[in-house]
Amino acid sequence: MSTATPELTGNRLLRFWPAAAGIAFGAFVAYDLAAGADLAPVLTASGLVYLGAAALRRPRAAWPVFWLTFVVIGAAGFTPWEDAATWVLLGIAAAFAVYGLVRGATRPFEEFPLQSLAMVAFGAAAVAVLVIGGDAAAYIVAAGLLGHAAWDVWHRHSGRVVVRSMTEFCLFLDVIAAVAMIVVTVNG
Repeated sequence: MSTATPELTGNRLLRFWPAAAGIAFGAFVAYDLAAGADLAPVLTASGLVYLGAAALRRPRAAWPVFWLTFVVIGAAGFTPWEDAATWVLLGIAAAFAVYGLVRGATRPFEEFPLQSLAMVAFGAAAVAVLVIGGDAAAYIVAAGLLGHAAWDVWHRHSGRVVVRSMTEFCLFLDVIAAVAMIVVTVNG
């Protein structure tokens, strides 16, 4: 017989919602993958969420920025341009970068400046994926997503830039999507 009250059990379950949501989104993203370029927008979005929160200087802004990327990626699926989501997300990242600079968000380095550098790296990897294609693109995406998973862990422990729930959500999403990309490529 359990001595835990329903309230305590509910609180424990609520504590793990970011991981559960990350697993669900990871499965959603991994479903029906075919090529490395399929996840280029997800790689771009991973950097954009952190950059947006840093530019706005509001860790909680990570969630609205995430939902913005979700809408952009979803809407791009209805366009005739295969790579539209990645390019639109890079444009939004550029707008956040300009906003952060105009707002003077240059200190501390671990926030806006570091997130800007990370966005350049993740964005460059996504563009490389679009240009290269094939198996190499798939491995670049997987490496980029695993790199972002490490980024999530660092931010979770440092408590900087984005809220903890976003770091936990992204960690599971990134790892599941990366592993799915590798499995699809190896078995393809």
